[in-house]
Amino acid sequence: MKLILKNVLVAGVAAAFVVNAPLLAADLKFAPGEGDFNWDSFEELKQLDFKGEELTVFGPWLGPDQETVENVLAYFAEATGADVRYTGSDSFEQQIVIDAEAGSAPNIAVFPQPGLAADMASRGFLAPLGQDTADWVKENYAAGDSWVDLGTYAGSDGKDELFGFFYKVDVKSLVWYSPENFEDAGYEVPETMEDLKALTDQIVADGETPWCIGLGSGGATGWPATDWVEDMMLRTQPTDVYDQWVSNEIPFTDERVIAAIDEFGAFARNDDYVAGGAGVVASTDFRDSPKGIFSSPPQCYMHRQASFIPAFFPEGTEVGEDVDFFYFPSYASKDLGNPVLGAGTLFAITDDSPAARGLMEFLKSPIGHEVWMAQTGFLTPHKGVNVDLYATDALRGMGEILLGATTFRFDASDLMPGGVGAGSFWTGMVDYAGGKDAGEVAQGIQDSWDALK
Repeated sequence: MKLILKNVLVAGVAAAFVVNAPLLAADLKFAPGEGDFNWDSFEELKQLDFKGEELTVFGPWLGPDQETVENVLAYFAEATGADVRYTGSDSFEQQIVIDAEAGSAPNIAVFPQPGLAADMASRGFLAPLGQDTADWVKENYAAGDSWVDLGTYAGSDGKDELFGFFYKVDVKSLVWYSPENFEDAGYEVPETMEDLKALTDQIVADGETPWCIGLGSGGATGWPATDWVEDMMLRTQPTDVYDQWVSNEIPFTDERVIAAIDEFGAFARNDDYVAGGAGVVASTDFRDSPKGIFSSPPQCYMHRQASFIPAFFPEGTEVGEDVDFFYFPSYASKDLGNPVLGAGTLFAITDDSPAARGLMEFLKSPIGHEVWMAQTGFLTPHKGVNVDLYATDALRGMGEILLGATTFRFDASDLMPGGVGAGSFWTGMVDYAGGKDAGEVAQGIQDSWDALK
């Protein structure tokens, strides 16, 4: 959810990397050989012998997420004999830099965002994963070239190499709706952007309101609009234009960027399209905005938001029954494929060792994905997994959207400098939702970026 839930390190309290207890075979969540898991891939891992070798893994997961990732890593420990120890921290981004500079980095670091990994690669703190791994990702991940691009950075020698292996992905290109409301009104799930716009107009013609949109988020107000713009960039321009925009090789004032902002405005600045009228978009909290779907009669029929939004649905809401989602569609007329916007974590080697290389082999195996899929909160673009193992129908549906993607791009604002992606882009979109001209907003955002150079 952008950077709004990201904790910052309190000065003076950073602890050195602390190694936890080893993971044991007793921690295995699913008995090997039982269920529809790819146990052959688990057996193949037993060819790797790391008995007596300690493998330290450091990442951002705490609480239930830490328990889950430890459940997964226990399979690697069981198969290979490695002494695997995971440590989580809510100050990961700061601590991993401190540890690397001190020469005490873990074997594996799990990065929530590519930007920090790219920076550490340029400083020589990450080990390249090799062309074989890059080729494997291209072949075995849906939209494989995208995942290689996202994990490829310039090393300390300036040479571009694969440093990051993406594992555990989030999807943002989703539209939420009530199947009952659609059925009652005779609406069908749109398959193209043209269909979505036609449905929007049909709902208005029927005297109803198609969309709930809210940008409010305290000090981070505006970020939901940046997601809209990013999705629209991917649906109106080739991915190389998106990438140039993210790196500011083309400015915010480029006509293609302004056009994507106006694509968002076509929905958010139309009084007929938005519950409460366009004037309330900026002030409506994003956590409250989907509630109109659940009112009777419905205040709106659709809400575009990422996979985390069910956490803010009314208590007792069942995804797949009370509410469902569909892929935020692409234009049939533009021939840009089926792009997916999202985020995810990447594994990188920060202290090279045979077991660290072995863990990367584990991440290639279906079993390395399936044992998390069968628990909760995990999506993967791995084409070799059994999608029936997803813990819920909702996760399976999102996983299938990932597998159907022709390209994947990381949340643009998370890749931009903080003063832009978590600053002027947010505030600029609030101004735009309030009626300011897209070109004027884009100029202000670009000016803020130029001031950082």
